[in-house]
Amino acid sequence: MNTHSMSVLGLTSTEEDIYRHFLRNPGTPERAAHDVLPRDRADGAQAIAQLRRLWLLHGDDESTWAVDPVVAVPRLAGERLDTAHRTMRQLVDIRPILRSLQRDRPAPGPASPEGERAALHRLGDLRQVRARVGQLAFDARSEVLSAEPYDTLSPESAAYAQHLGPGRLGKEVRVRVLVRLTALADTGALARLRELHRAGAAVRVADELSELILVYDRHAALVPIDARDPARGALYTEEGGLVSSLVGLFERLWATAADFAGLVAADTGEVARLTDTQHLVLTVMCAASKDEAGAREARMSLRSYRRHISDVLRLLGARNRAQAALLARERGWV
Repeated sequence: MNTHSMSVLGLTSTEEDIYRHFLRNPGTPERAAHDVLPRDRADGAQAIAQLRRLWLLHGDDESTWAVDPVVAVPRLAGERLDTAHRTMRQLVDIRPILRSLQRDRPAPGPASPEGERAALHRLGDLRQVRARVGQLAFDARSEVLSAEPYDTLSPESAAYAQHLGPGRLGKEVRVRVLVRLTALADTGALARLRELHRAGAAVRVADELSELILVYDRHAALVPIDARDPARGALYTEEGGLVSSLVGLFERLWATAADFAGLVAADTGEVARLTDTQHLVLTVMCAASKDEAGAREARMSLRSYRRHISDVLRLLGARNRAQAALLARERGWV
């Protein structure tokens, strides 16, 4: 930004050039400013007329002076500040604008045979998802619940998560975020979670999480059409029973999840410890000779046992189980 430019005071570049010309050449006729005037004489005449309306030039066509900058600049700055303050006061209460716009919306269509609106509304692509998420975030007044079953922060997952960023929600809105433990192994996802945590969001980490859930003020919710492919869009609902069921599911997952701050070191941002389940699997893996025996000892299916091992390897940045065991011992995890 050019701090010497008068554009911040509301002048165009042509108006500023003309004003500076008459500062350097006081008492000269208007026609003498031809070197700084635009080729279109009408534009030049318009700029001079505007400067006279702003009381930045005085005199007549044959003898024109620029008003002293010590007088002109503070006056222009004051007028701009007054305008900015009026705008800020108008933005403090936007309810009249919202009411006016809502009156322009078409009335709801005819009622269904049951006398109710459709329980679910389909949002067919990420563009519609982003628009609805943005609207819901703007309207949120008390609480946002977000369960995010992602290992990495992809463009698709970002469409659902964009509303949680600092400055997107009101300061009075409580935010609770639930993520998979494997997300902590992704640099981008971990950085985002640390930013949310610093901004005041409550973040917890679950061993297993497959459901994407967004709930706003416990009266509106979004879920993906296909949890494995969020790019396919989402379903939106305000139906009380459906929203309550999703809130209940979120609360059950939340109750068994670990606190983010307890898993991530405050200074380095690295994973500081595993959850109880993953610590059990890691301990068994280091001792068991076969996966089948390890799964039995951990009291879980073979598939779940191997999935947890894969998650642990990823969190440790290990290429194989032997390296994972070595790294875990170095960290004091086993």
